[in-house]
Amino acid sequence: MKLCFLVEEQYRHDGMPVEVIRQLTSWGHQVDVLRPGGSLLRMTEALQCAAHDAWVLKTVSGGPGLTLLEAAAAAGTTTINDARSIRGVRDKALAAAIGRSQGLPLPPTYAAARPELLAEIPESRYPIVVKPADGSSGRAVHLVTSPDRLTDLLPELAGEGMLIAQPYVPNSGVDIKVYGVGGELYATERRSPLHPDRAAPERPVPLTDEVAAIAARAGAVYGLDLYGVDVVLGPDGPVVVDVNDFPSFRQVPDATARVARAVLALAARGGRAAEPAEPDALPRLPEQREAPDAGASPSGPSGAPAVAATPAPSPLRSGSAQVLLTAGKNG
Repeated sequence: MKLCFLVEEQYRHDGMPVEVIRQLTSWGHQVDVLRPGGSLLRMTEALQCAAHDAWVLKTVSGGPGLTLLEAAAAAGTTTINDARSIRGVRDKALAAAIGRSQGLPLPPTYAAARPELLAEIPESRYPIVVKPADGSSGRAVHLVTSPDRLTDLLPELAGEGMLIAQPYVPNSGVDIKVYGVGGELYATERRSPLHPDRAAPERPVPLTDEVAAIAARAGAVYGLDLYGVDVVLGPDGPVVVDVNDFPSFRQVPDATARVARAVLALAARGGRAAEPAEPDALPRLPEQREAPDAGASPSGPSGAPAVAATPAPSPLRSGSAQVLLTAGKNG
């Protein structure tokens, strides 16, 4: 196969996707690498130079890579993940609206084009978590304990563009990160960026049925094939606080080969995620409850041993999960 990877400068030496590219090349596939953040892009000609079986995006949110991927999709090229699905999760304000409308347990979410507008959030909602709507890798995430503290942060937030704010969920200071590829799920726990003093080494953990159902439903709702879901275990149950495309897959056994096989399988079948399924066709959650005033702070289980992949509750998406499972993919 002939593949094109769009890789931002931030990830040019990162194991994901560098090792995946090496794996695909060692298997005899041709992989071209474009660096959209470090190259002059001739947009009107970029898609005429060569035909690829699929384009794969590994870039920062807000970078130019997604624009190029969307151009490839508009020209009929297969993209992994689907370009529209990526856009739907990289805008965190949009992702919150989509997920909540489809029954995912997401927290109430405010969005503001200017940070001073966040002052309108009722004091009863504090503490809140504020972060950029196009943020990634924990950038500019703040736990704000009071309106006065928000005022102090306004100069720092001024250059971040659209912001979102969510009520904070009391927690142990540990994230659950669930990785999904082709109908299989892996869970890890790690220290929350909001709790830097919490001692919590990153490690695999068992995946409960409830969290597995939520992660599978998130993949279906957003139409993603390679994705990660951040879940908080708050006082009222699990809450989704972030969803991202093509994450790091850290702590996933044989992640390089698994992701490489998933890319090939998706490219072979046309790669595009199907349109999000109708609500009745989505995996049902053990309890269809809304997140109350839960917010964007991570939490997770403790002291659990590593486990094998958990098959995601079916169906993830019309037809796609079954095809990928027969090819042996996981995340």
